[in-house]
Amino acid sequence: MTATAPRPFPLVPRRRFLGVQFGRRRTSRRGDGDEIAGTRPYQPGDLTAHIHWAASARLSEARGTDEFVVREFFAEQAPRVALVTDRRPAMAVRPRSVPWLDKRLAAETAARLIAASALAEHGEVALSDGSTRGATWLRGPGGALAAIDRRARAAAYEAGGESMRAALDALVRDATALPSGSFVFVVSDFLAPVPTRVWARLRALRWDVTPVVVQDPVWEMSFPDVGGAAVPLADPGTGRVEDVWFSPRAARERAAANEQRLADLLALFGRLGFDPVLVEAADAASIDRQFHRWADRRRRSWRSHS
Repeated sequence: MTATAPRPFPLVPRRRFLGVQFGRRRTSRRGDGDEIAGTRPYQPGDLTAHIHWAASARLSEARGTDEFVVREFFAEQAPRVALVTDRRPAMAVRPRSVPWLDKRLAAETAARLIAASALAEHGEVALSDGSTRGATWLRGPGGALAAIDRRARAAAYEAGGESMRAALDALVRDATALPSGSFVFVVSDFLAPVPTRVWARLRALRWDVTPVVVQDPVWEMSFPDVGGAAVPLADPGTGRVEDVWFSPRAARERAAANEQRLADLLALFGRLGFDPVLVEAADAASIDRQFHRWADRRRRSWRSHS
């Protein structure tokens, strides 16, 4: 049986813009849109469909002349989506002999789904991975999806431990290209911590930040009960696998430390007002479900505050 292709998920903003559909943002300028910004006197060339007949009748009666008033609308702007990806070697470690999460495949699948979802809502996509001083807008032959596929094939996972901070700093330098309310998806395992001050800068710009946490549920989010056994572990820098012996106590301590690390990370995102997505598997269907759950959570939040 042929697998069902993942569905683009709706880009549901954390803050609701009244009168604006998903995937559209109201701008402060006047233009073609659905949300009424106000009224003004009719000018030659205005569409008759925009005439506010009731207001025109009231003004005509008050002045004793024929007066026409037209509605003005807020212009709609397609969503802008920034995609920040982690290119550290640890994101590409996947020895064939060890049943670990293929984080590279999971991260690249998530990135492709994010880009497809942005394009489904006529949005623009920018990529930042710390390799350039600013974000790269994914345009050109084939569009954003083709650009991401080319990047996945060609880009090496050789970034240093500070690369995520550099990638986010590069995004901040291009802040004028990302208006308030732009979506920023940050795809990483976050095992190399990003300074809190960097997250605070993103929040201050009023971007809609979503961390996409790509971690192995067995070995990174927790740790198995392997006390008294040798476990094959990979060096995150070289990918070389070596057997490491764990006592029962060491295995329990590793599990507690990993679980606390994840809890602290999620608590930090909660304090910042971010809504993270946890990616624990590399198959597209599982990642697709996680992003749709993200969108559903945001819809429910709208309803609970309405």
